Amino acid sequence: MVRLEGDTPRTLATRITVNARAHAEVLTPHILECLAEAGIAPADLDAVVVGCGPGPFTGLRVGMATAAAFGDALGIPVHGVCSLDAIAIEAALGRDLLVVTDARRREVYWARYSGGARVQGPEVNKPADLEPTPSQAIAGSAGHVDLFDLPVEPVETPSPAGLVAVAAAALRSGAEPAPLVPLYLRRPDAVAIADRKK
Repeated sequence: MVRLEGDTPRTLATRITVNARAHAEVLTPHILECLAEAGIAPADLDAVVVGCGPGPFTGLRVGMATAAAFGDALGIPVHGVCSLDAIAIEAALGRDLLVVTDARRREVYWARYSGGARVQGPEVNKPADLEPTPSQAIAGSAGHVDLFDLPVEPVETPSPAGLVAVAAAALRSGAEPAPLVPLYLRRPDAVAIADRKK
């Protein structure tokens, strides 16, 4: 639960679940717990901000469907943002930044930033296929930033405040959000039987 105060997002309550398989079961109860902890009624919310990936198919669908349902039920806008952008905005560097997160299959989701703006990505590749520049710092998942010989910024995951910071300009202006589109960057692992026969 985040309140946007001017240009500064202030976290009022947060929950973190490390077990990705429990995402669907705990997401809504966590939202309700955060509302209660912050002393906010659902009707008091002005908008919902959700990370649109890149990430795994099921996790993105669960998070985005939940955000869309809350927005629809409350009649408020739902803003989707790139999760890598939320990591980058929290690293808040004056120099170039590479953000990497786990894409499984020994690959990483990544994007490059300069002056606070995304200049390349998001994309998915093997770490060896990325060519960082010596002037870059790196942020993202711990097991993956260590694969690069770059100074590490200790921001591993997108936080609620980081997500809101990315959407801040649109939230302040009251701009109509773009349609929610997940950033899968690859086809799902699961394939329908009819598709396998083609």
